[in-house]
Amino acid sequence: MDDLCEANGSFAINLLKMLGQEDSSRNVFCSPLSISSALAMVFMGAKGNTATQMSQALCLNGSGDIHQGFQALLTEVNRSGTQYVLRTANRLFGEKTCDFFPAFRESCEKFYQAQLEELSFAEDTEECRRHINDWVTEKTEGKISEILGPGTVDPLTKLVLVNAIYFKGKWNEQFDRKHTRGMPFKTNQEKKTVQMMFKQAKFRMGYVDEVPMQVLELPYAGKEMCLVVLLPDDNTDLAVDFMIVMILVPTSFCHALYSMILLVINMISGKITTR
Repeated sequence: MDDLCEANGSFAINLLKMLGQEDSSRNVFCSPLSISSALAMVFMGAKGNTATQMSQALCLNGSGDIHQGFQALLTEVNRSGTQYVLRTANRLFGEKTCDFFPAFRESCEKFYQAQLEELSFAEDTEECRRHINDWVTEKTEGKISEILGPGTVDPLTKLVLVNAIYFKGKWNEQFDRKHTRGMPFKTNQEKKTVQMMFKQAKFRMGYVDEVPMQVLELPYAGKEMCLVVLLPDDNTDLAVDFMIVMILVPTSFCHALYSMILLVINMISGKITTR
């Protein structure tokens, strides 16, 4: 599974680079594992040049059984008995008039826990779209209500692969609501007042020299999961330089993570909302 984790890491960096190039001024929120696992299901049914190109896109080196690796990874991700909730769900929605190979359907269910549900895109496209959106809404506890917008599927649609991911966790060091207050926050070349949370506690910190910025680890309860925050020094353009350190010198970023030290700090963070 180590090779797969490395491949997923490289894929995530490439994905972030691509998304960042579209509009460097906007926020990017995505789940690379969701995308790579969905593409891996397609890769399982690919051959020839298509398989070669997909292997390159997924950063696979050809060693090991990629699908068994995903099976182990998804089992680990979805394990119970943790202090947080992390769930992923895969589902294939196929046109009912198509004859999908039984071996493909069985492999998707075995390795990716993904059943293939037959729908009639040709007869009632809009109802199929609503049905898929309802499935995602259920799996994400209502956080994502419309993954497919109007016009994203049509009567010619044959197969839709969907991945939903849901995470809920409490900070290991809880923020006291009474300390939240408005403070200036820089976005590109602008400053605005936003609600900031405050906490004095021990946190692990590191530093990236190539692009002057601090790296802060905020663990969730149980300390199995964490949020990594990158704080650029003054006058550092995060939109550009973050890409440089992550893509051109990823070893520096990894070194900063592994060489973090525990410090007592006054941590001020903006409230994070995802939707």
